[in-house]
Amino acid sequence: MPVSRKPKNVLIFAAALLFASGGVRLGTGMGPAIAFAEEQMETAETHQSEDTPQAPEIEPLLAALQARENRVSEREVALGDRFLALSVAEEEVTKRLAELEAAEQSLLAALTLSETANDSDVMRLTAVYENMKPADAASLFQEMSPDFASGFLVRMRPEAAAAILAGLEPQTAYSISVIIAGRNANAPTE
Repeated sequence: MPVSRKPKNVLIFAAALLFASGGVRLGTGMGPAIAFAEEQMETAETHQSEDTPQAPEIEPLLAALQARENRVSEREVALGDRFLALSVAEEEVTKRLAELEAAEQSLLAALTLSETANDSDVMRLTAVYENMKPADAASLFQEMSPDFASGFLVRMRPEAAAAILAGLEPQTAYSISVIIAGRNANAPTE
């Protein structure tokens, strides 16, 4: 049994040595660590006091910042005024556009009425020529320019147009026929 006591004593002895070694290291290493920490704190305080401007150095900086603040404020006021002017101009442009659109609608209505009236007049005159005796109508068409006469003949019933063309001189009838045939020659086919 004496053998079983020896390992316990050895373990206790080894643990005691480890604790003693730690204490020695802690005791000898603490002094330099504390001195190093104090030195670092003093260095930081020195740098901080060097970086901090003195009161006379702060006043020009504050004056420059105040001047800049004044310029920024003036710019803000100018931008506000400009924004207000742009808003007023935008409202005026919108109002003018509405007036222009109304005028355009009125003009389109007037043009439509004019075209309708013009077409109505041409249709009425075409009906008059259709109801005339072919010989009388042919003498009138003989005096018209071929372009003008072709416009009426295209609108007439084919029988009435044929009777009038038959009463015209051959050269005039040919000119009118060429104009009628070529009216849609330049129209796109596709």
